[in-house]
Amino acid sequence: MHSRPQPAAAGPASVEAHRDKVRALLAGLAVRTGTVPLADALGRGLARDITAPLDLPPFANSQMDGYAVRSADLAEGGAELRVTEPVPAGAQPAALAAGTAAPIMTGAMIPPGADAVVPIEAAEPDVFPEPGSPATVRLPGTAAGSYVRAAGSDIAAGTRALAAGTYLGPGQLGLLAALGLAEAPVHAAPTVLLVTTGDEVVAPGDPLEAGKIYDANSTLLDSGLRQAGLTVTRAGITADDPDALERLLRDHAPAVDLIITTGGVSKGAYEVVRQALEGHGVEFGSVAMQPGGPQGLGTFDGVPVLCFPGNPVSCLVSFEMFLRPVLTGLLGSPAPRTAVRARLAAPLTSPAAKHQVRRGTLTPDGTVHLEGGAGSHLVHALALSNALVHVPAGTADLAAGDEVEVWVL
Repeated sequence: MHSRPQPAAAGPASVEAHRDKVRALLAGLAVRTGTVPLADALGRGLARDITAPLDLPPFANSQMDGYAVRSADLAEGGAELRVTEPVPAGAQPAALAAGTAAPIMTGAMIPPGADAVVPIEAAEPDVFPEPGSPATVRLPGTAAGSYVRAAGSDIAAGTRALAAGTYLGPGQLGLLAALGLAEAPVHAAPTVLLVTTGDEVVAPGDPLEAGKIYDANSTLLDSGLRQAGLTVTRAGITADDPDALERLLRDHAPAVDLIITTGGVSKGAYEVVRQALEGHGVEFGSVAMQPGGPQGLGTFDGVPVLCFPGNPVSCLVSFEMFLRPVLTGLLGSPAPRTAVRARLAAPLTSPAAKHQVRRGTLTPDGTVHLEGGAGSHLVHALALSNALVHVPAGTADLAAGDEVEVWVL
């Protein structure tokens, strides 16, 4: 026998309580960190705070193509100034003498003595003279600091540039590069063993006999996990044989950081995951959520295990509700789902004691249209959706036009 008597359940856990259990179970994943080149850091979570090693910009520079000037020379409402040597981007200019104006390009260093830039469009004439030819230019009055990007105006040296846990997208990596950093300290990407169970399940592409269904769960979860930045090992489809499942997990456990199973977690007669793992440090129970009520979690041979239900929508909703946000909080990756408020296009009903998660399409006008019903088998409705619609526990009925929280997929 692989199971032993379990204490009677106190009732379904709340979504928040179960998420807290998942967070505690996976806390050890945040310990593993490493340093990688910026090119390999996209989509990862920052493992520690980054302090700016220099000012950005590192020197005062021009915001416009124009003339670098001493504002005091234009204090009387404007003046005609002698044009001096131009300042291209990347050059280290000489000091600007009183009564002169230096043609300056966008991003070029402000010459010592200059404190403002007059855009070329405001000059008379409004074109630069040929280099080396004697010329004067009439410029209007301008205030000190005009069109000058001060050193450190973006970020000052010694201040925090990015906090630990920041998701590293293009903007964040661009900042690190601008600060001269070639590498980033990141959390290691966990390796996940993904196990799908069920005698009734066959791989896509194989003949479909009577009473069989194609395996959508492996592709659904594999795609979600990889999109979230995890490394996935797929164990294939395991038959309803507790001993075989136990052997498979024992063979793979030393090489992975997390085990995820789908199916076999309810209270039926052939719940293979429950039969194999109850008594091995994995507990099973119910969460007050629809779909995705049956859940299991614990450890097997010291490796964290999450056991999701077998219906396709249930397993994906379980991933979105429990694993994805926990990974975001612990590792900074994946990026959090954007949560917005939207108006229902049609009324809905929900079991008052459960947190219902419906699938829907969020439109640009802020309206969300439900796709399909509440059933956990409606893969087509899931495929048509771009959002998860949340109906919290305690809510039984909502009318068209009522506001709901929506997570954008």
